[in-house]
Amino acid sequence: MATSRSNMKGAKKKLPVFCCMSKLKIFLLALSFAYLGKTMSGAYMNSMLTQIERRFNIPASLVGVINGSFEMGNLLVIPFVSYLGAKLHRPRLIALGCAVMALGCFLIALPHFLMGRYEYENTVTLSENSSSVAVCLANHSQFSMPTNQPSAVCEKQAGSLMWVLVLVGNIIRGIGETPITPLGISYVEDFARTENSPFYIGCLQIATVLGPLLGLMIGSYCAKLYVDTGFINLVDVTLNLTDARWVGAWWLGVLICAVVNLLVAIPFCFLPKSLPKEGEENNIDLAIKGNRTLLQTKSAARTKEKICEIAKDFIPYLKSLFRNRVYMIFLCITVLQFSAWIGMITFMPKYLEQQYGISASEAIFLIGVYNLPIICAGYFFGGLMMKKFKISTYKAAHIGFWSSLIEYLIYYSAFSMVCKNASVAGLTVSYEGIDQVSYEGTTLYADCNHGCGCPAKVWDPVCGENGIAYISACLAGCEVSNGTGKNTVFKNCSCISTPEFPAGNGSAVLGQCNREDKCGVMLQYFLILSFICCLIYSFGAMPGYMVLIRSLKPEEKSFGVGLHTLAIRVFAGIPSPIYFGAMIDTTCLKWGTKSCDAEGACRMYDSDTYRLLYLGLPSVLRALSYIPCVFILLILKKQSKSLMSENVEMEAKGEENRPVEQKDVHEAQNCTSVHQETIAYINTSLSNNE
Repeated sequence: MATSRSNMKGAKKKLPVFCCMSKLKIFLLALSFAYLGKTMSGAYMNSMLTQIERRFNIPASLVGVINGSFEMGNLLVIPFVSYLGAKLHRPRLIALGCAVMALGCFLIALPHFLMGRYEYENTVTLSENSSSVAVCLANHSQFSMPTNQPSAVCEKQAGSLMWVLVLVGNIIRGIGETPITPLGISYVEDFARTENSPFYIGCLQIATVLGPLLGLMIGSYCAKLYVDTGFINLVDVTLNLTDARWVGAWWLGVLICAVVNLLVAIPFCFLPKSLPKEGEENNIDLAIKGNRTLLQTKSAARTKEKICEIAKDFIPYLKSLFRNRVYMIFLCITVLQFSAWIGMITFMPKYLEQQYGISASEAIFLIGVYNLPIICAGYFFGGLMMKKFKISTYKAAHIGFWSSLIEYLIYYSAFSMVCKNASVAGLTVSYEGIDQVSYEGTTLYADCNHGCGCPAKVWDPVCGENGIAYISACLAGCEVSNGTGKNTVFKNCSCISTPEFPAGNGSAVLGQCNREDKCGVMLQYFLILSFICCLIYSFGAMPGYMVLIRSLKPEEKSFGVGLHTLAIRVFAGIPSPIYFGAMIDTTCLKWGTKSCDAEGACRMYDSDTYRLLYLGLPSVLRALSYIPCVFILLILKKQSKSLMSENVEMEAKGEENRPVEQKDVHEAQNCTSVHQETIAYINTSLSNNE
């Protein structure tokens, strides 16, 4: 008896702990982890695009297609989620979405296990001992590709389509991500107290900050690991982290994201379709089954009614939005601005690598540290300012415009943060050391290597003691090599002239030469500039978004915000990475090779032209976006004057109290609406800015 009483007391003590955790709060906790999983996956995939490009030997334009495929997956199921999602079991539909995201991640990683080990271009035989081996003439056979292979086999090997699995996996990941935000937010709004709903939704933003940050940190770590780590002897790998052939363990982080998304799906399977309204849980004991049935019936009826109303009012709403000048102009502005930002963020790790000579791992880490936290801080302070000072739509438009314009003018400083092209003989300098950029393969040959019979397509760079890199030891005119693997030293190189050997016969080691010291300083300047620009731009983003929200009638807000998101995905999210990638491909100086001499991924870019195009295209797009901004300011100014004159007339009639009350109510409704509806905007911005 004593034991049973003590157990009962223990149970009574434990019971309140579980009672305090309502099902709504369990749902919020689960939804936070779902946000964490989806944003972590998105940030990680964006950080691994360069690794995917190198592993599958594809150009940057195809990488852009892979990146945009996520948005394609979103678009495939948006109508279903928007119009029918609320009618179904929302927690289970979110669980299904998380599971589908996990499936997409597994599919993305699958090619790693189907393609075999990664084989990079290599002219050094690892089985060599320390004795001298001829390079210029005797090793000629190592550079030659087999000539007895059937042409059909060559085409099949050169045109490997394993990257299509990554594309399809990313589409599936986009499909799975779609229901999480809209169904999760609507579930919270339906069953939370009205005054608690904005707070709960605000808490979810913690996950949208931690998720991308965690994804980028995992990406930075995985980029340090060799792609086949755990499967081969790493001593045999002759590459370093800054080598253009280096491929990190891109698949490892994708599997981690898959497991996280799969685990996140489990709690949603045990949550009910509907809940009692928060604060009414105690009353549910009187008639649990009856109330739940009634609640579900009413919810289904409301959903059917809502769907019918949406279908009925679709064309009128669409016409009304097209006639809304502020809304349509704002739509054009955001498409241009997002086209610039998405293209830049997609290829920013590659830009830092090519411009400043750092590794992919370091580039990913720096982007996560310098950009992500400050973007979140800008959103927070911008929203706080709007709430504290109760800023009008006209003033909000001015804040958004001038903060963006100031950031845009500061952004031009990036053009001056130049790091000189890496010195590579035949590509950026002549064999005599004179600066000259060449896109022609014929410049790789000179009198000093004319008799070696070297192929020009193989990329296995060596660094001469004169500070100039060469495409291969053969093209450097090296006659002998000592050592093995990474410790190989090439000597008697006829193309390498030094003060000791003015007529040639210098030595070289594997790998490209280090960039000039100035590059490290310029990188720090660029990162500080990026930090400042992100803060200023994100500070004005929330006031600017208020212009969109307040330009819509209450009954048009859901439809208007949805159409706005759709336009960003269709006209910016999908095409922007593709044409940015195609533009970057035009600056390639040296393409890698696949089997049978097929063209692969780019090994080296003209960093000067790359910088001008990478920074120039966004500057043009954003410059175009400021033209319609002026029209919005003029329209809002006219509306503001009209409103003031109406207030003066009403005050003259003795009705000064009524418009003030209406304005207060309208502002309160707008505040709540903005706090809830900016979730989609913030998620999109964060996932694209990481």
